[in-house]
Formats: sequence, C-alpha cells, structure tokens
Amino acid sequence: METGTDKMKVERDGHRADVIISRPEKRNAMNQEVLAGLETAFEKLGEKDDVRAITLLGEGDVFCAGMDLEMMAGFTQSDEGPTADVHSLFDTIQEVPKPVVAGIKRAAVAGGFELTLPADFRVMGEDARYGAVEVNLGLFPSGGSTQRLPRLVGLAAAKEIVLMGDYIEAEEARRMGLVNEVCDDDEVDERAREMADELTTKAPLGVERAIEALNHAGDVPIQDGLRIEQYLAKDLYNTEDAQEGFAARMEGREPEFEGR
Repeated sequence: METGTDKMKVERDGHRADVIISRPEKRNAMNQEVLAGLETAFEKLGEKDDVRAITLLGEGDVFCAGMDLEMMAGFTQSDEGPTADVHSLFDTIQEVPKPVVAGIKRAAVAGGFELTLPADFRVMGEDARYGAVEVNLGLFPSGGSTQRLPRLVGLAAAKEIVLMGDYIEAEEARRMGLVNEVCDDDEVDERAREMADELTTKAPLGVERAIEALNHAGDVPIQDGLRIEQYLAKDLYNTEDAQEGFAARMEGREPEFEGR
C-alpha cells in the first residue's frame, strides 16, 4: 500500500511502514510541504495498531540534504524561519510509539542530520556526508542538536560536532554511538528495512512501553525513571503476548505476537 504527496510518501509492507522523502531532484531537501507531510505521516502511523516499525528514508541517491535553501533565503530578519515546524516534526518522530529506523545514505547534513536524531536507530552509508554544519553558514543547529546530541554522545562530543561544523566519518559515528550500523551506501535503505522488519517480530506492547521508558532516561532523576519503568511494566505479564512469549520459549518455537 502507498500513500502520500508528490513530496513524500508512505509505503507499507506487512507490519513495516516506510516514510520516504520524495524530492530527489532537490536532493530531498525539506520545504514546508515536506515538513508538514512527514509530521502527518508519523502522527497517523503512530495511531495504527498494525504498524510495528517505521523506516525514514530518502528517495533516490540521497537521504536529505537539509532545509531547502531557496525557502531559507526567503525568510527575513524578523522571521523565525521554519523553527516551529521543524521542532514539531522532530518531537513527533521521537514520541511516536513505534521504533523508527533512519537510513542515512550519501548525505544527511544540517537539517537532514538533525532529522535523524529523533529516530531510535540509524543506519549510515560508509561514504555519507553526515554532520551539523550550520556554524559554517552563520547559524547554529537549532532543530534539537544542542539537546538531543548530548543525550546521544555526551556533552564533549556534541560540542565538537556542533561547534566545529565538520562532517563525521561513518566509523567514527558508530564508535561514538551516534549510528548503530555502517554499510555500503547502496545498501542503506535495504538494511534499514531489514532492521525494521526484525523489530516487527518483537512484542509490540513491550516495545511501545520500552520506548516510552527509555525516552525518559536522562530527563528525570533515576528514582523517578525507575518508578516510570515499574509503572509501564506492571501489567504486561497479564497480556496475551507475554503468555505467548513464555509458551514459545518453552516449546522451542518463534513467538507470534498479536499486540494484545
């Protein structure tokens, strides 16, 4: 099944949904239509019980070259730019109760770099240009990098990425925990889909609540975080999925979870 607009689309394959930026002629740079389309797609997919994992991809050779420069040049000194739309989209991606896998091929810079940060997993092409380069343009990355990056890689590494404005080599990104896997650029989309497909085999209720608990990590004192964890876990033992998981393990077979 496929839905969307001429700037982005959603494709379905089983329990996986692929959200694809579709502006290959502009290297998938984001304009207002892309931002709005992506947010709507993630909001709707977050509400669908039959969706268990989502990929975030770019059509063609490039993931996302950042914000559309023609659009950005049109903003005046009194404008805030697309800041509100960007933050709303990135918050929506982070808060969607499904695991999100971003496929970073050939370029994910500036806004394209920040677009990957709310995802739960990142697969990066070995030759991809990846980084927050805004300080080279008279700006700084204000789409969440100053807050999400320190939570991902630590404050010192985040300062180096943001303030130096250099591209991050793929193996270095993996070493610091910024990306989960590195592969050939031509294999990025396929590998992201494979990872999402694997995630769809996990118990959806357990995954959903684990995401919620993990998203609180670092934002609250540990004792509050532990209480959140206990609250979210307390009734999972009574679900059909938990009973299926235990039965499958004892019977030596793969479980078949239904999200109940």
